[in-house]
Amino acid sequence: MSTFDSTKTSLSDLLKQIVAGSLQLPDFQRGWVWDDPHIRSLLISIARSFPIGSIMLLETGGTVHFQPRPVEGVVLANSVTPERLILDGQQRLTSLTQVLKSEQPVRTKDEKNREINRFYYLDIERALEDETLEETIIGVDESRLLKTNFGKDVVLDLSTRESEFDRFCFPCNQILNSDAWEEGLFKRSPEQFSRYMEFRTKVLAPFRSYLMPLIELKKETSKEAVCLVFEKVNTGGVALNVFELATATYAADGFNLRDDWFGRSADVVGRHKRLATQPLLRDVEATEFLQGLSLLHTHARRANDLEAGKVGKAASAVSAKREDVLNLPLPAYQEWAEHLTKGFFLADQFLRSEGFYDPKYLPYRSQLIPLAATMTHLDERWMEPRIREKIAQWFWCGVLGELYGGSIETRIALDFPQLLEWLTRSDAPEPATVSGAGFQASRLDTLRTRTSAAYRGIYILIQRTGSRDFFWKARMIDVDRNEYAIDIHHIFPRKWCDDHGIPPAVYNSIPNKTPISYKANRTVGGKAPSLYLAQLRTNPKVDISVAAQDEILASHLINANLLRADDFSAFFNDRKAALLRIIRDAMGKEPMVGGEPPPQDQVDEADEVEQTQASVA
Repeated sequence: MSTFDSTKTSLSDLLKQIVAGSLQLPDFQRGWVWDDPHIRSLLISIARSFPIGSIMLLETGGTVHFQPRPVEGVVLANSVTPERLILDGQQRLTSLTQVLKSEQPVRTKDEKNREINRFYYLDIERALEDETLEETIIGVDESRLLKTNFGKDVVLDLSTRESEFDRFCFPCNQILNSDAWEEGLFKRSPEQFSRYMEFRTKVLAPFRSYLMPLIELKKETSKEAVCLVFEKVNTGGVALNVFELATATYAADGFNLRDDWFGRSADVVGRHKRLATQPLLRDVEATEFLQGLSLLHTHARRANDLEAGKVGKAASAVSAKREDVLNLPLPAYQEWAEHLTKGFFLADQFLRSEGFYDPKYLPYRSQLIPLAATMTHLDERWMEPRIREKIAQWFWCGVLGELYGGSIETRIALDFPQLLEWLTRSDAPEPATVSGAGFQASRLDTLRTRTSAAYRGIYILIQRTGSRDFFWKARMIDVDRNEYAIDIHHIFPRKWCDDHGIPPAVYNSIPNKTPISYKANRTVGGKAPSLYLAQLRTNPKVDISVAAQDEILASHLINANLLRADDFSAFFNDRKAALLRIIRDAMGKEPMVGGEPPPQDQVDEADEVEQTQASVA
């Protein structure tokens, strides 16, 4: 069965339907934004019978239930249930409705993006002489006066119907029905009427006969299809996401999702602002929150199916896929939203206990979704030692196994029920993320960018070991929290490595990186490690013994003797071994040795900035 029809409809009929309210916008469509040059170009295109693109509509009354709203500028005396909704063509139809059907000025913007009000006119004589019509359209403000000299001089007065006749300027809001204007012109200036009729034939007739290509989606079209179609055709508008569609759907049932998420006012705190009180949660997006709700809802639905004796494909699946998020019913949102909010707060507690304190270091924000959903079910049980150890193993397997990159909907849907079962049943198997995760030892040779999940994870593991700053001597985690310009820098400086023939692919990898303060890095410069270590020890502001410095280096998993010997090869292999030990402890399994190394990371802009800011090149 076809899900759409295609035809042509007169522009005049479409605008009549918009004014009557039988054709409206779905609430997820954002405000009208076309500027004055776009409006003029649109009018000229229609006057010259040029195509302006097709319109896409959605028939109402089906399974897709959106809250409608009138097109901007249309005021309906009574509530009207629309027959169709505009999916594509909002900007064009809104512009034409305001210009051709409204008695109010068009609210638009000029070339400098300043808000202006405009009434549009056609200069009749120019229109008859100018084939391109480029100089035909006149725009005046709400006073209907055209002024120059910073508003001091009036060069065109169209403030009355008589002045329109005298200046032979035709108001664009009379284009589709000019009977009254024509009658007034004939009475005032009958000698001009024949000239006007030429104008009517040349310019007005194309508007009145203009046919718009129309694609109409039938009411049986699914919400997922509506969303995908809208995103394909709406390349020039505001990107549509799941949250916008859910907002429009829930609004039809009297629930304002946008207010619940963002808050209605400064006095009403939305869910997003509540989450943002914790730094690790400040970047959680509404769509990610809806995915978490979908996990909880579909998991509960599957449990009910299994209890009812359904097996295999007969039992519904746990899912965070787009179509399931779009079909999340309002009662499910209301049932789970507050519980999931608490689940995110508990996930934040867990992450902070693992050493995370800033979202820029989170390897995967997407891993928060199944974690928060799991915490929703566990509540304070997550702190039980056995359960907490398992959560940590699952988390680090996901991070160091780099399993949450790319499309993650399937992994999220598998992880949540498997993890929850593993945590609550002693005989349950390991989740696929735990059993399938592996860390190839050779991966350390290719980890160079801080955008890599494993890179960020290892950075946190190093800090978690109690690493202390070379200069300040305080714990790195405390120095970093106090914003002492901590960054990840080379241990053997780049310049030294270049001078000694060590390839960038080697010295830029993570075994030769560690977090230190800008003070320490300035001392490091491009010197040999033996030299900068001695300078740090003898700096009056540092003043530490060799033994104390050795302890600081050991807190970074650095062998002090190999560093002082300026033996890069021995140091590099020793630190790789040390990093593999903390990776093993976090994942609960030995790193893999041998086999083909994974592809090298691409050195992106963030890494180039890091290298530039690091020790002297």
